[in-house]
Amino acid sequence: MHTSRWIGAGFLASSLVLTSCTSGPAGVNAKQDTKATLELWTRTTPGGPGEKGALKLAQGFEKATGHKVKVTAIFDDFETKLQQRAAQKNLPDIVMNDVTQLGAMHSQGLLREIDLGRIKNSKDVIERGLDSGKSGDGKQYSLPYSAQASALLIRKDWREKLKLGVPQNWADFTAMAKAFTTQDPDGDGKANTAGLAAPLSTKRGYASWYFSNFLWAAGGDFITESGKGTYKPAMTSKASVETMQWFRDLGCRDKSVQPGSVTMDTPPTNETFEAGKAGMYVVGPYLLPRFDESLGKDKYEVVPMPKGPKDATVLAEGGSVYLMAGSENMAGQDAFLDYAISPEGQKVGMEGKTGFVVQLPVNQTVDITQVRPDPRWKTFSDAYRNSGRYAPSIPNWTPVRQATADTVNALMADCGLDLRTKLSELDKQLAGILQEQGIAAS
Repeated sequence: MHTSRWIGAGFLASSLVLTSCTSGPAGVNAKQDTKATLELWTRTTPGGPGEKGALKLAQGFEKATGHKVKVTAIFDDFETKLQQRAAQKNLPDIVMNDVTQLGAMHSQGLLREIDLGRIKNSKDVIERGLDSGKSGDGKQYSLPYSAQASALLIRKDWREKLKLGVPQNWADFTAMAKAFTTQDPDGDGKANTAGLAAPLSTKRGYASWYFSNFLWAAGGDFITESGKGTYKPAMTSKASVETMQWFRDLGCRDKSVQPGSVTMDTPPTNETFEAGKAGMYVVGPYLLPRFDESLGKDKYEVVPMPKGPKDATVLAEGGSVYLMAGSENMAGQDAFLDYAISPEGQKVGMEGKTGFVVQLPVNQTVDITQVRPDPRWKTFSDAYRNSGRYAPSIPNWTPVRQATADTVNALMADCGLDLRTKLSELDKQLAGILQEQGIAAS
């Protein structure tokens, strides 16, 4: 599953507010029929591995429960098509979508609240995963079925050639980035390698998405909660300023980030790493099959992110199951959600080498090593369970991610810009976004 699936999910435009927001969710009084076929939409490419994984999960569910499911994979214009169905008061029963879509979908009145008492396996969902499905009012509107978190990929052959240890902190990380940039780790006699591969494009907020792995580990933040359900900008806090300066130094002072990073999203950045143009890359587990084939399993290693000034917090993401309003088979909806997070459903979702729908299990009773004995997957799973952090469940995370990406990108692209001035301007912009969403601290 490609990274862009998770951060590329568009948001439901605030201008397209449903009449159901005021008159009750679409079709909320639908007559119940426990034998009705469930319509499931999954935000993935038709015919791709994501659809195949969803079909396999649905088949396992049908076999286990007797409920019937029709799976529809949609990638292009997913949100527009969902909006059209909402206007017709004929939503699909279930949507499998990015965890960050909770705020937008809930604010549009598309979701029904989940009664955890009816979802027996919810008691085993990892707490941070459970929290990711709560709206600002603390009510449960989704549950994750798959998670992912970041770890550090390193060119092992380069590290061993230069006699470097695995980085344990940011000083080690910086030193390795410099060494990979200046000490000809590939031995071709040319100055054509960089320390870090980083997708720092503004497209879909990539620069912010990537930078969050460092910002949070330093104790910085994009926005911070200042009261129940209210937030304030935080990019001018001491930790945020210092982290931005440190990260900027990697690119501007040390020239340790790959050339052209500010115009790259993940596809060209992936190519940079596998082509031997950069020696470190902070990513999720979904690229292991690709890099094993293109680069060679023996050429690189997966290690935990080195500890930052505060801790080793990394970005957690993934997919969630959303139960849509107005279903005529609410019992079937509950049953699917329960199966998706059950040990059986999680294992079915993880089977295979590429066509799996579950990256990392969200059920704490599931041992990933029993399904995937490759220890690298456990490194990612441990990162999620011990250090993963989701973006906050605000009404719409997309404009926050985009605004911060624009500023991170600008500071990395133009080394002459005044950092504090740009971050002050960003905080003012974030304050306006929070105000618009009605969650600004008073």
